[in-house]
Amino acid sequence: MFESLLLVSTKYSLITGFAVIGFTMWISYWLSEKLTHGRIHGSAIAILLGLTMAYFGGLFTGGSKGVVNVPLLSGIGLLGGSMLRDFAIVATGFGVKIDELKRAGMAGVTALFFGIFSSFIVGAIIAVMFGYTDAVSITTIGAGAITYIVGPVTGAAIGASSEVIALSIAAGLVKSILVMVMTPFVAPLIRLNNPRTAIIFGGLMGTSSGVAAGLAATDAKLVPYGCITAAFYTALGCLLGPSILFIAVRTILPG
Repeated sequence: MFESLLLVSTKYSLITGFAVIGFTMWISYWLSEKLTHGRIHGSAIAILLGLTMAYFGGLFTGGSKGVVNVPLLSGIGLLGGSMLRDFAIVATGFGVKIDELKRAGMAGVTALFFGIFSSFIVGAIIAVMFGYTDAVSITTIGAGAITYIVGPVTGAAIGASSEVIALSIAAGLVKSILVMVMTPFVAPLIRLNNPRTAIIFGGLMGTSSGVAAGLAATDAKLVPYGCITAAFYTALGCLLGPSILFIAVRTILPG
């Protein structure tokens, strides 16, 4: 019977994935209530559990895709893929109130440009500290610090090597994970409790997955506002990375 159940669960891996995610969310909210009395949101605990499962999944299978390398859990790869992720982000846009977006005004636009340039500068400095001296590598890694989408787009456009592009993706992933995990903790300190600050926060952080998960763990009603500017952030970064930012770095480092 167990073998039959295992066979069916593997065959219908997407349904199994839904069940595993549902159970993970249930246990996360239970832990949040019982251990922290709700001080740490269940979504934040779910993110940490997911990252832990991905680490050990990759460690024990020797693969590179976390729990997806386990045949029984391969459906989670589709659940966490770009298609459903982007669908979820677009779906949250239906909860946006246009009046709240207008209130962000110039502050939202300023947050976009400040977030992109500050992230790029930090990433470029880290690239130099690790010994990269050419404009292509520095620009690509700096763009990766904007988001893990902007990095490979920029690297492919200006001819970066696959190793440098991989580093740019890693830089963006680290940023995304930090935003996911830290947002619920810093939200009370920065008064991240209304649509206007969520819009500015999305423009400053940029990473769509990090902002969406972080705001979901803080207040689910703020997710669409943060995701709107985060989406603009990624698009603007893809435009600026291979053009203005690359030209600026090449001007400073002509060699």
